[in-house]
Amino acid sequence: MTQAVEAPHADRALAGVRVLDMTHVQSGPSATQLLAWLGADVVKLEAPKGDVTRGQLRDLPDVDSLYFTMLNCNKRSITLNTKTQRGKELLTELIRRSDVMVENFGPGAVDRMGFTWERIQEINPRIVYASIKGFGEGPYTNFKAYEVVAQAMGGSMTTTGFEEGPPTATGAQIGDSGTGVHLVAAILAALYQRHSTGRGQRVNVAMQHAVLNLCRVKLRDQQRLAHGPLREYPNEDFGEEVPRSGNASGGGQPGWAVRCAPGGPNDYVYVIVQPVGWAPITELIGRPELADDPDWATPEARLPKLGKMFQLIEEWSATLPKWEVLGKLNAHNIPCGPILSTKEIIEDASLAANDMVVEVAHPTRGSFKTVGSPLKLSDSPVTVTTSPLLGEHNAEVYAELGVSDEELSNLKTNGVI
Repeated sequence: MTQAVEAPHADRALAGVRVLDMTHVQSGPSATQLLAWLGADVVKLEAPKGDVTRGQLRDLPDVDSLYFTMLNCNKRSITLNTKTQRGKELLTELIRRSDVMVENFGPGAVDRMGFTWERIQEINPRIVYASIKGFGEGPYTNFKAYEVVAQAMGGSMTTTGFEEGPPTATGAQIGDSGTGVHLVAAILAALYQRHSTGRGQRVNVAMQHAVLNLCRVKLRDQQRLAHGPLREYPNEDFGEEVPRSGNASGGGQPGWAVRCAPGGPNDYVYVIVQPVGWAPITELIGRPELADDPDWATPEARLPKLGKMFQLIEEWSATLPKWEVLGKLNAHNIPCGPILSTKEIIEDASLAANDMVVEVAHPTRGSFKTVGSPLKLSDSPVTVTTSPLLGEHNAEVYAELGVSDEELSNLKTNGVI
């Protein structure tokens, strides 16, 4: 397992940016972890009992769960009871010294702590105050938001699955981590704008809105329906809504997952049939006559029978292992990709070589594998370091605020940290 060479902190893209991370669970921590990987000093503020995910879905007893460790690498952790008077004073000082404050509490929770946007601006006019919420203003504002709820209400579930089956969630965490990526983009834009305005601003991203942004092509197709059936879809019947269409791309180049030998749950290759690829495909599947057959030779001729086309390809692919199918298709520059299982991905040597699956040493649970940074900057390399233990950096961070060792001990005794 490769590891990038540690770059001096000053060489990182966000060196000198202090992020006060008041997030929990997944959507917020996914955003602040990306900021940490870009070089920001991310201080994760937790209640004295810690982020709830430290104890959720544990695979080992009495250590931080993978749920927590894989979302909180490269951060510093402090504990603080913000309900106490001294806790509020320390939070005020943390806000004063931060460039970015990020939270994903329920609507109004930070306001009820006594830290409205107006109050935060008074404390630090240059701060970027970023929030993730489930929904925008309106009838859904106070709905409880979870990953699949966001998928349900953002357009993903209605268009995922097979025509005769129920709405289906995707395994990609587009509601949580997808929203986190959107928030990072907004935070970076606000920091950039601060260079010209000298002031911070309020940043909000709603989970429903982020999922909708990722489903824009389905809203494209919803409008196309007004002018007739969607010919690029394999469905026979169309109503007033974009249908679920299985593994069809629904785009200009038809694609489908075709079964391979020996027929296991992930023995599939996804194949896209471009016009230039049709003739070599007909050779591979042993039906060369279809290359010039008027009923098959053009994309327009093939569109009404996409199901039959992929059935013919699958009759060939089902006799071969997926890696052999992949090799034969790639030899003719036919767009394709094997369905990689989670086991194959975590063991993939190329992903390890690209620092996308990295092994990280942890002080109590031992080493664990995690996803590395997908953001590759030539002048800001990333080394993934372990997630912090609960309150691991209390002494360090509070000393930066001028808290003495004696007061630190009293704060712990009095339940402030």
